[in-house]
Amino acid sequence: MSGSGTPASGVITSSADRMVGMEHAEVRYFTSYDHHGIHEEMLKDDVRTRSYRDSIYQNRHIFKDKVVLDVGCGTGILSMFAARAGAKHVIGVDMSSIIEKAKEIVAVNGLSDKITLLQGKMEEVHLPFPKVDIIISEWMGYFLLYESMLDTVLYARDTYLSQGGLIFPDKATMYVAAIEDGEYKDDKIGFWDNVYGFDYSPMKDIALTEPLVDTVEMKALVTDPCPIITFDLNTVTAADLAFRVPYNLTAKRSDFIHALIAWFDIEFSACHKPIYFSTGPHAKYTHWKQTVFYLPDVLTIEENEGVSGWLENRPNDKNKRDLDINLTYKFEVDDPTRRVDGGNCSYRM
Repeated sequence: MSGSGTPASGVITSSADRMVGMEHAEVRYFTSYDHHGIHEEMLKDDVRTRSYRDSIYQNRHIFKDKVVLDVGCGTGILSMFAARAGAKHVIGVDMSSIIEKAKEIVAVNGLSDKITLLQGKMEEVHLPFPKVDIIISEWMGYFLLYESMLDTVLYARDTYLSQGGLIFPDKATMYVAAIEDGEYKDDKIGFWDNVYGFDYSPMKDIALTEPLVDTVEMKALVTDPCPIITFDLNTVTAADLAFRVPYNLTAKRSDFIHALIAWFDIEFSACHKPIYFSTGPHAKYTHWKQTVFYLPDVLTIEENEGVSGWLENRPNDKNKRDLDINLTYKFEVDDPTRRVDGGNCSYRM
């Protein structure tokens, strides 16, 4: 199979050969997954790995005798789950050189006859089956869409998934909420006002335009969360991943707002009994944490008052794996002081 790195000529191609002609950002993305550390972090994410395991093991009747495609297979854990669940055959595809270790892992677990691992881009490899019954993939990035791996899953769906085939997981919903985070904002943003006696405020613009991926405590939430968009992997298109959606947040208490945060929930609705997990501050820790967007202003809000606006997301023109995110916010109340605040913030992730 040409996608396995052994062309008809018999000359074995290396990872470096496969990356010839790729843009620097693409090479950086794929090689970042060469290191074992990133796979250790993902495998130790119990919420992530257990949810995938349960969605597969608890639905052996769905996987039995099926051909399964694992998009971005990494070290092969999802492929092995599927094989153990009774799949007829599993094809794992990954561009990273970690797939060489995955082959060894599959072999020492006695599953080499059930799993075929191919190194290469999903769009370029040739699968040993013309169609597959199930696609499994752990494609989610920070802010759900960072790194744009979902595009690859959609290509696999449109090219290889048989009529009536299933995708695990198949639903993703994004949420936003507002938080009080004055102490950390002062440390992160206000730091630039005085650096050893010098005014470094020009650096604040850079700091404010880069979202922070961090764990937010539940007590920091000033508002209830607001769902902003749901992606159904059975029907969503690549064009849908660039979006502009409204949000409306209502304060649970009187407080200050320093930032908006975003997270996502994942659903395996194709299961006999649907399985879910959340990456929000109310849920158990995941390596995705939450994404924090600091506002240039501090909003003073009273209980039951609201903040509304729009969130716009699109892939960056120069590097499609980066995201350009724009947030507008408007806060207006009728009271004697006529507090009115609004703004427009742009971020690069």
